[in-house]
Amino acid sequence: MTAEAVETGPRTGDGRSAGVGDGPLRIALLTYKGNPFCGGQGVYVRHLGRELARLGHSVEVIGAQPYPVLDEGVPLTELPSLDLYRQPDPFRTPKRGEYRDWIDLAEVATMWTGGFPEPLTFSLRARRHLLARRGEFDVVHDNQTLGYGLLGDLGAPLVTTIHHPITVDRRLDLAAAATRRRRASVRRWYAFTRMQKRVARRLETVLTVSGSSKAEIVEDLGVRPERVEVVHIGADTDLWSPDPSVAEVPGRIVTTSSADVPLKGLVHLVEALAKLRTENPAAHLVVVGRRAEDGPVARAIERHGLADAVEFVKGISDAELVDLVRGAQIACVPSLYEGFSLPAAEAMATGTPLVATTGGAIPEVSGRDGVTCLAVPPGDPDALAGALSRLLADPELRARLGAAGRERVLAHFTWARAAAGTAELYRQAIAARGARR
Repeated sequence: MTAEAVETGPRTGDGRSAGVGDGPLRIALLTYKGNPFCGGQGVYVRHLGRELARLGHSVEVIGAQPYPVLDEGVPLTELPSLDLYRQPDPFRTPKRGEYRDWIDLAEVATMWTGGFPEPLTFSLRARRHLLARRGEFDVVHDNQTLGYGLLGDLGAPLVTTIHHPITVDRRLDLAAAATRRRRASVRRWYAFTRMQKRVARRLETVLTVSGSSKAEIVEDLGVRPERVEVVHIGADTDLWSPDPSVAEVPGRIVTTSSADVPLKGLVHLVEALAKLRTENPAAHLVVVGRRAEDGPVARAIERHGLADAVEFVKGISDAELVDLVRGAQIACVPSLYEGFSLPAAEAMATGTPLVATTGGAIPEVSGRDGVTCLAVPPGDPDALAGALSRLLADPELRARLGAAGRERVLAHFTWARAAAGTAELYRQAIAARGARR
């Protein structure tokens, strides 16, 4: 579907949904990128949209490339960018005929000068689109764009999800930068975070996914704490479920990671694997994510001779991914920081035992050490290796942690619970807008 107006439900004379106080809502869910195979934004939009629709609401996702994969009943309105970072030609220069307006020119100019333009340029396109469709939505839900274009009147109240402040990524990337030139490049790339700080401080309703993220949003972005609400997200527990028919692969450890993003801690897991294999040669790692041909992870794999012990997979189906995790003896989250950690919740939902760090909000998801997971400090390969070794050697411990992890997810972290909590926040935002008027 292209970015033409779509009628999404009956309206009263003033343009609002009939019975908006307690009836179905018409929701515009914005996502400036929705990659279903890398990062959490595409996963969030897909599952939240589906569960909101199951509650009876009308949800329309408005997004840019890479477009999200959505379930039946949730339409996608494409609001295309110039897709400057697409594979196999990232950082490309568009042909003359691709330029449509001044926003496209700003997008390319920012990319040429080493910045990341998409949050700003998507917000400007989204504003133009929403104002052209004024009265068609009861609420606009922005999935962490935090661009200037979303300030001011959009024709409906704005609710914004901040999974975690990108200032955390910036801080970790700067700490990992080895040269002055690299540090300058990191600062320029993350220049958009200045805009996100300014926008966040002016938002009336911010939704985040963990208490840890709320604290970071208040501290890093300067948002007033009473404006930030926590609604935990979770796993699709029908899809991510145990299946005894899937054979366990001896020594398999599985993780989800962007290969050279310092925040994800993959290099520490590779170092831990090298130590682990001195006593358990069958131990091997499957990484759900893209293999980087150069960088810290690639160099660590080469330095330790692990080319045959580390496999990267990407672009597989949901069913293949679930079976990959089911077949692992251990799932691992080695991140230095996470605003929530969907991979932890999803692995636990399958009954696969978890080794996870205590970075950011991960303990809120993974639970107590020795009860629902084995917990280790972030950035500590020796501690990771010790926990992995202990779990591989103890099938009874693996079974106990796996069963307890599944029960924890069912009790606290499902998309149905997330959708119900989010819908309640929409109603509060609508009521607050009405009171101000």
